[in-house]
Amino acid sequence: MVENGDGEAMETEMSNGNTGGKCLNTFVDNGSIESHRYYLSRRTLLEMFRDRGYDISTSDIDFSLTQFRELHGQNVDVDRLRISASHLSDPQNKILAVFCGTGAVKLNTIRWIGTQIMNKESLSRLIIVVQSNITGQAQKAVDLFPFKVEIFQITDLLVNITKHVLKPKHRVVTDEEKENLLKKFNLNENQLPRMSQKDAIAQYYGLEKGQVIEVTYNGEITGLHITYRCIW
Repeated sequence: MVENGDGEAMETEMSNGNTGGKCLNTFVDNGSIESHRYYLSRRTLLEMFRDRGYDISTSDIDFSLTQFRELHGQNVDVDRLRISASHLSDPQNKILAVFCGTGAVKLNTIRWIGTQIMNKESLSRLIIVVQSNITGQAQKAVDLFPFKVEIFQITDLLVNITKHVLKPKHRVVTDEEKENLLKKFNLNENQLPRMSQKDAIAQYYGLEKGQVIEVTYNGEITGLHITYRCIW
């Protein structure tokens, strides 16, 4: 597998034993690195929202790098990259993602987000994508927001970690399934194996403390094996 100019994995003719005389080094992205980073991170966010149960169309996720650049150009205006979605099971549960520029995120930036975006949106959760550090004053302002705020570095969104071939399959367990699980094995919540809330998988799904995630391993050596982790 190799990535083409759209940042998408593509099958080469090598998989059929026929390279056709092509060199893999010919698959080069001639556009700006900046636009490619924004494209990849935005696509991962869309997949993340979908996996969290928000209403995201397949066409948005399948948007190609070429289409992205035709719309946004090589020098991307981050204000145009906002993503807003409602949860499929509860339309009042709304999430918004905003991108910050390359500089340090300062108090004025957070204030701008509060006045220009929050006042126009009825939100349950906000994601801020940063490319540098966030100052102490800015972080304190974020902590005062009346809903959950998640901060991601753009470099952590360039690849969807849940798609990695070495990652086992993860599924968020419902509250009812959690109760049935504890009853079945006569366990207390604190007796389950743990997963830190700072774990990359926990952050991807936006998990809160006390939630449980099912982990399915299916390897040649271990075979099919299912375990559970409680977020702490």
